[in-house]
Amino acid sequence: MDAFIQDLKERLSQPLPGGDAQRRMMHPLRGEAPKVPDNARKAGVCLLLYPKHEAWHTVLMKRTTRFGNDRHKGQVSFPGGAYETSDTDLVYTALRETEEEIGVPTKDVRILGSLTPLYIPVSNYHVFPTVGFVDSAPGFIPDEDEVASLIETPIQTFFLPENVKRKDIQIHGGYVLKDIPYFDVGGEVVWGATSMMLSEFVAVSESFYV
Repeated sequence: MDAFIQDLKERLSQPLPGGDAQRRMMHPLRGEAPKVPDNARKAGVCLLLYPKHEAWHTVLMKRTTRFGNDRHKGQVSFPGGAYETSDTDLVYTALRETEEEIGVPTKDVRILGSLTPLYIPVSNYHVFPTVGFVDSAPGFIPDEDEVASLIETPIQTFFLPENVKRKDIQIHGGYVLKDIPYFDVGGEVVWGATSMMLSEFVAVSESFYV
């Protein structure tokens, strides 16, 4: 097994930095660790790693804007979605949704561990991030109903200070959030819950990469 993947697997089995790492990319209005309500829906997402051009990459998806009730339309996220009663667990949810949304077969993904769950108040989802990898760059098949485009990026992108920026971001209803931290990924803005999960991934991995 690749040295980075082995190191990451070991670190994901240890206590995680959790909220301390997530807060580095948290917008000011979110508040400290909002309580997860009893009616929150569970969801699974997948941070998928794969080798490409001699570097480890991950893939993000830009969501379509066609669904008017989607509070996250047009935003950049990991592949993933809501837990269904037929799912065996939330890891299975993450892998099932990854196959449905971007075409990576569940059977090809090898699980390394999980990051800290994160509650998203605006959509009332309690999100459980799974970290997995495949042995070679996938032949992605995006679901056109849900995926406007895929964003493949070397994971080193998230370790570079120059890619961590701040800006005002307009959200649903025309409301503008001020001075929001985000990752600049080739000109795409990665913020909110996705950036908070990535921030924890960086904290877990940085001893190997920095």
